[in-house]
Amino acid sequence: MRRRDLLTSYSLVVLADQLPAAQSTNITPEMRRQFDRIAPPNKDTTNARAFNEPHMSLVDLSCDVFIAGGGVAGVCAAISAARHGSKVVLVQDRSRLGGNSSSEVKMHIVGADSHRGRPGWRESGLMEELRIEDAVNNPQRCWEMWDFILYDKVVSEPNITLLLETVVYKTTVNGDRITEVMARCDKSELLYRVKAKVFVDSTGDSRLALESGASFRTGREARAEFGESLAPEKTDNETLGSSILFTTRLYGKPMSFKAPSWARKVTKDTLRFRKVDQWDYGYWWIEWGGNKDTIRDNELIRYELLSIVMGVWDYIKNSGNHTNSANYGLDWIGMMPGKRGSRRLIGDHTLTQQDLMSGSFYDSVAMGGWPMDDHPPGGFDRADLPPNTVLKTPEVYPIPLRSCYSKTISNLMMAGRNISATHTAFTSTRVMATCGTIGQAVGTAAALCVEKNRLPRQVAEDRQLVATLQQRLIRDDQTIKGKPGELLRNEDPTDLAPKATISSSGNVGEAVAPLVIDGITRDIPKGPIHHWAAAMTEKGAWLDLKWDKPRKVSQVQLTFDTGFMKQLFLTANPTYWRNDAPRQAQAETVQDYEVQVRKPGSADFVTVATVKGNYQRLNRVRFDSVEAEAVRILVTATNGIDEARIFEVRCYS
Repeated sequence: MRRRDLLTSYSLVVLADQLPAAQSTNITPEMRRQFDRIAPPNKDTTNARAFNEPHMSLVDLSCDVFIAGGGVAGVCAAISAARHGSKVVLVQDRSRLGGNSSSEVKMHIVGADSHRGRPGWRESGLMEELRIEDAVNNPQRCWEMWDFILYDKVVSEPNITLLLETVVYKTTVNGDRITEVMARCDKSELLYRVKAKVFVDSTGDSRLALESGASFRTGREARAEFGESLAPEKTDNETLGSSILFTTRLYGKPMSFKAPSWARKVTKDTLRFRKVDQWDYGYWWIEWGGNKDTIRDNELIRYELLSIVMGVWDYIKNSGNHTNSANYGLDWIGMMPGKRGSRRLIGDHTLTQQDLMSGSFYDSVAMGGWPMDDHPPGGFDRADLPPNTVLKTPEVYPIPLRSCYSKTISNLMMAGRNISATHTAFTSTRVMATCGTIGQAVGTAAALCVEKNRLPRQVAEDRQLVATLQQRLIRDDQTIKGKPGELLRNEDPTDLAPKATISSSGNVGEAVAPLVIDGITRDIPKGPIHHWAAAMTEKGAWLDLKWDKPRKVSQVQLTFDTGFMKQLFLTANPTYWRNDAPRQAQAETVQDYEVQVRKPGSADFVTVATVKGNYQRLNRVRFDSVEAEAVRILVTATNGIDEARIFEVRCYS
């Protein structure tokens, strides 16, 4: 089977039949339907006079799940809800997706592995799918290519309607439920009126929640309120500041720089706690505005951050202390502050410092692991203080569903840095890879709410529905932290694989074949392994699942190794390049394989699906239902190493 050229979800879901030949450049009905999803035709072409907008036109839309905010969390929420059958409208106020990870800000995505401070704990699920897609298709480390990869992933989902450069500005609330939202796109002079069943706020600043009247917090809680040792003694309205990054290039000739008159004057004393050892990729510690209103003072914060950027670069170029910068010149300066803190919504559970240190939740749906990483609200103005203080959690930690929906608006969920958490806990949960796992959990939960006609709280209060949600997430490769030292396992009753006897062409050490049905799809750093491995021969390596009686099988799901022990992320910082995984298909990953079955009464296996060119971790192979005594996975090539590795095999009828 040949791989589809577009970077779509087909890299995750593989069909056994041949995909159609590439379409011509003519507009086909399928292309027209896709265009209508991302640029819906007007349902009412008259002026929107009822909304005091005589020069706008009104578009009415309806969906199952409405998501405001197209950062990493919103993208993951939209994709997961759509893949679980919900019709989704995703609204993003910028021209591109990705939020702080986009080419507008260029902040690299970090998460539970903490820049190799916790090696082996890279996020799985959608975050890994996006990372691998970027590594394979963006080896040149182009931020605009990352924008495109996210765009392609979203518009290639048939259940998602994407509205870019569109801002939510009003909601209609009936009792404690949102019934519809209003959004506007001034570029196309359209007003959108969108009805939905479940609403998700992934805006970071909680704009959707603000318009609905949902309860929220800002600032820092007093130490006594939640008993957090890292909290200040008294409550205040301060938070983390925003940052503007810059990038430079080595030009091979002297590059002069003259700072504008409004640039900050930066000295060696100003930087005594701030390390200047490379200047390819700016500095996260160029941070300011945590003691301001990070929303209403955004323009002031932008101005001050740009003045600091100019001052720091002037110091590097002209102070005489960094003469090796002579041939470097600026080639990009961010114009959009990368925001950290603002509003946090209040849910049925508020995550605290103690939860991150040793918490356990029956409704755990996501995983974090970045340390609690607090910054002085004054940011760069506080030259007398280190730019951050860090407290590492003992393990990766769980995030409960009850922290991901509003306590006061019953059909409002949140995904991203605005979940229900204290300021102290937020300093860890705010990072984008963690926000992405929350987004996947919330999108899947929202789709379950639609399917079961339940509100988020009703799902959280029903232990059976919580278990259903957790098993769906695990099937989609989400890592879910359970009790300390434990991960939740695959307990899907419809999975036929655990009922089979497992054998293989061989094993490498302790990586024995039965581990593919032990329910855990990743090795635990400094703990047990959970994968099968076998040496590749000229004929490949194989793994068999044999049942005591024939079973009908029409889908095989495989989880491969994508090298979690390595750091893998898009960054402009060459310091990290030296430790980064190669930006290509990961050597550990199975590239070519066949799914074979042995029918009752036959001694031979027959091939029902052939996959070539794989680079993703999670593969779903579908084929016509067949009665099988056994299923064989025959690995014929990897992307580099000389052994086949599989973490999990699932079989479904």
